[in-house]
Amino acid sequence: MTQPQRTALVTGANRGLGLAVAADLAARGHRVLLGTRDPKAAEEAAAQLPGETTAIELDVTDPGSVRAAAASAGAVDILVNNAGVLLDWDAAPSRVDLELVGRSLEVNLLGAWRTAQAFLPGMVARGWGRVVNISSGAASFAYGPAPQCPGYTASKVALNALTTMLAQETKGTGVLVNSINPGLVRTRMQPQAEQTPEEAARHIADAATLPDDGPTGVFLRRDTVIDW
Repeated sequence: MTQPQRTALVTGANRGLGLAVAADLAARGHRVLLGTRDPKAAEEAAAQLPGETTAIELDVTDPGSVRAAAASAGAVDILVNNAGVLLDWDAAPSRVDLELVGRSLEVNLLGAWRTAQAFLPGMVARGWGRVVNISSGAASFAYGPAPQCPGYTASKVALNALTTMLAQETKGTGVLVNSINPGLVRTRMQPQAEQTPEEAARHIADAATLPDDGPTGVFLRRDTVIDW
């Protein structure tokens, strides 16, 4: 059955995985807002996509930018928290620069948290919404955590915790909140990866358009629920 058109906001959407997710959601007939710190890059990215796509200036680390984006975006039904950084690859936990850890937390955790706070209340008020937090296998206690990127890992572990808390808060409201581990994706962050952004984006878009009886507060690996 064809789903009604929804409005989706994808953060960090001017390239790589975020752009691929935006393209997939647009191809499914949804209105897509491409959030990025660089308005020109967002406009160029939006011009590449089919359907109804709009560039929106959004720096997830800047409360004022998030508030302005929320004011201009209107009602958002789907939020994909994709914006993220990997700053401390090959750093030992006992020696990592804590400034890098702080920057990782600011983008990967607080950026997603800040953006969710801006858009989640409207979803609850309207009785429908989907929030997808892009996490990582590095954050899984079942398979990790990964000590070779400690700040990144800690930020994604915390993002998973945020996912479960938001899911508990919104349970029964029509809003589903989940984390997804897309696996290694061939982007600027992981240029050696075999999986293309388009391949990973399909599973993220699936999570962003779950049916009303879909799961909430879970950790997905592609289309499968995995252990935290």
